[in-house]
Amino acid sequence: MKLIFWTLLIISGIADSISEQYEVVGPAEPVFAVAGEDAILPCSVKPSISVVDMRVEWFRLDLKDSQPVHLYEDHEDRNTDQIQSYRGRTKLIHQELQRGDASLKLSSVRVSDEGLYKCFIQSRSWYDDATVNVRVEAVGRPPVITVDGFDHSGGLHLQCESKGWYPEPDLEWLDGDGVSLIPETTEKHRNTDRFSVKHSITVHRRDSQIHCRVKVRHHMLEALIISSSNMFNSWRTSVILIVLVVVLSVTAGILIAVFVHKNRAHDRLEDEHNHLQDEKRRIQHERYQLLRGLETIIPKALTHLRTHSVNVILDGDTAHPRLIVSDDGKQVREGRTRREAVDGKTDRFNEYRGVLGKDGFGSGCFYFEVQVKDQTKWYLGVARESVIRKGLIRLSSVNGCWTVSLYNGKYRARESSYVLLSLSVDPQRVGVFVDYNEGLVSFYDVESMSHIYSFTNQSFNEKLYPFVCLGYYWNENSTPLIICDDY
Repeated sequence: MKLIFWTLLIISGIADSISEQYEVVGPAEPVFAVAGEDAILPCSVKPSISVVDMRVEWFRLDLKDSQPVHLYEDHEDRNTDQIQSYRGRTKLIHQELQRGDASLKLSSVRVSDEGLYKCFIQSRSWYDDATVNVRVEAVGRPPVITVDGFDHSGGLHLQCESKGWYPEPDLEWLDGDGVSLIPETTEKHRNTDRFSVKHSITVHRRDSQIHCRVKVRHHMLEALIISSSNMFNSWRTSVILIVLVVVLSVTAGILIAVFVHKNRAHDRLEDEHNHLQDEKRRIQHERYQLLRGLETIIPKALTHLRTHSVNVILDGDTAHPRLIVSDDGKQVREGRTRREAVDGKTDRFNEYRGVLGKDGFGSGCFYFEVQVKDQTKWYLGVARESVIRKGLIRLSSVNGCWTVSLYNGKYRARESSYVLLSLSVDPQRVGVFVDYNEGLVSFYDVESMSHIYSFTNQSFNEKLYPFVCLGYYWNENSTPLIICDDY
C-alpha cells in the first residue's frame, strides 16, 4: 500500500513539473535604442501564462559585476543590490506579468547600456532564460561645413565636422548628383563615449551642390553648401582686390593730404557721418514696414487654410486597445484598461498608441487642428490607408506616415531619418494642412502663427487619414489630444 502511495506521489510531482514548463522568448534581432530616449527590452513566456508568482531577473552577460539590472521576486521589485548606473531607470509593468510579459523598460538610455542582457524567469519547478542584444545609437550635432580657402589651382577647400555620435559614424561627401567624393584628410576622435569626425575635401566643379552627410545605423544628418562660379573666381579677383586696395590707399593718402592742406577734413567726415545716420534710419524704417507686412500676411494665410477645414472624427475601431476615444470622436487619451480585438473589419494599432480618423481623403486640400496642450508625448499628422498598424514601425514618410512629434522634450519630423525641429515656443494647438494633388503636408503653430515643418514633393496613391498618437508602449500623461472645431 505504501509503495502505491509513493508511486502516485512521484507521478503527481512529475506531472506538476511538466505542466509548469514554459519557454522564455526574447527578440531574434538586436534591440536598437537611441541615447537619451526610452527603450523596451522584450521578454515573455510561451505559452502566455502568468509570471506574477515567479522570479524575474534581468542582468548583464558582458559585465563582470554580478549585481542585477532589475529583480522581481515575491510579488515586488527588489532593487537594493541593483547596479548603480541603472538606479531609477528600470521598470517592469506589473499588469503585463499576468499575461506572461516580463519586458523591461529602460529609461534615458546611455551609451554604456549597450551590451548583452539575460532575462531569467524561474518558477518553483522550472526555469528558462533568453538573451537580448541591446545596441545603442547617439545622434550627434548637425554637421558644419566651413570654407577653408583656395589652393593654387583655384580649388575650393571645404571642411566638415560633427561631434557627439555613437557608434563611430560614417562621414561622406556627395555632389549634386549623389556621387560620393573622396576626402583628402580624415580625423576621428573619441571623447569618453562619443565620437567626433572631421573630413576635408577640395572641390573644382562649379555651380554644384556639395553635401556632407554623417550617419550611423539608423540615423543621418546632412549639411549642404552651394559652390557657385563666383566662389571659384574669388581666388583670381583677390589679387585684383589687393592691387585696388593699394591704389585706393595711395589715393586716399593724397586726398587726405589735400583736405588737411585745405582744412576741410572735419567737414567731410561730418557729412559722411550724417549720411550713414540717414541710411541707418532708412533701413530701420524698411525693416519696420516689412515686419508690419508679415503681421498681416500670416493671419491671412491661416484664414485661407481654414477654408479647407474638414470635420475629423476619430475611429475608435482603429485605436490601440489601451486608448479611450470619446463618444463624439473628438478626444483621445491613455486608458488603464485593455480592450480586446475588434470585429475583423479593421485592425487596431497594437504598439503605437495611435488612432485614425473615420474619413479619408484622396484629392484636393483639407485642414484640421489638434490641441496638444499639457501633453508631453504626441505624434500627429496623416497616414495612408494601408499603413502598417502592427509592431514598432517607424512613423516616417517612407512608411506612409507624415507626422511631427514631441518625444523626450524634442520636436521632430521623420522622413528617411529624423529631422530635429527648433521651435521658439511650445505649440499648444497644431494645424495640419494637406494638398493631396501637390504632394504637400504642412504643420503650423496656430497660436504663435508660425510654420513648423512641411513635407514637399510627396507621392500619394491612396487615401490619407488624419492620425494622432500618444507614443508607444505606454503614456503616463492622461491629458487628451483634442480635435478642435472652435474656429
